Amino acid sequence: HVQLVESGGGSVQLGGSLTLSCAVSGNGDGSGYWCTGWLRQAPGKEREGVAAIDSDGIASYADSVKGRFTVSRDNANNTVNLMMNSLKPEDTAMYYCAADVVNLQLARMYNNWGQGTQVTVS
Repeated sequence: HVQLVESGGGSVQLGGSLTLSCAVSGNGDGSGYWCTGWLRQAPGKEREGVAAIDSDGIASYADSVKGRFTVSRDNANNTVNLMMNSLKPEDTAMYYCAADVVNLQLARMYNNWGQGTQVTVS
């Protein structure tokens, strides 16, 4: 049973930075293929993929965050981090970590989800 726990959300001002972390457990020894994504959902909007990285280290980003967000893996601690710079009010949303054995990248069909962490930019 895969468990994902996000942390690092909060409130920042325009242009500020935050780093979100997703602690992954229950995925065995982690030697198989895994794709981990960060998705967000703002009030009244559909959930959208923001960034993703797979076990081969291949990353992908939504156009809206390219050049501002960086996704990375910390294999030693089994975490996936999302570093967010130059934050804008439109980045305000609940951010979710999700994982799957399929290469889903920015799609929403992940089978395993965290509880979410709120990011507010004012």
